[in-house]
Amino acid sequence: MTSKRNFLHLAALTVAAVIYLTAAGHVAAQTSARNCGPRDLVVDRLAASYGETRQSMGLGTGNQVIEVFASSETGTWTITVTNPAGVTCLVASGQAFEELAEALPKPGNDA
Repeated sequence: MTSKRNFLHLAALTVAAVIYLTAAGHVAAQTSARNCGPRDLVVDRLAASYGETRQSMGLGTGNQVIEVFASSETGTWTITVTNPAGVTCLVASGQAFEELAEALPKPGNDA
């Protein structure tokens, strides 16, 4: 992966982490089938309904996996959190997804 792409994935994970930390208590309390389900089912539904594929991922607190799914064709995006038991919950979603190719800041330059 190029450093630009690594930066973009890091930026997406940072946004996901902020949303995750803000909504962690709420997500943990969600158990409805509408917002949570087996990971395979959730991933299949995101692909079939919106054409979304995984763009980036990271490990959150409690060994929960945070993933960003998006489609450059439909412009939709979804952030999910999967617990160690394999239950995936939708945390956030939206439209107008764009993959950016911004340059990394120079060392010592706070961005």
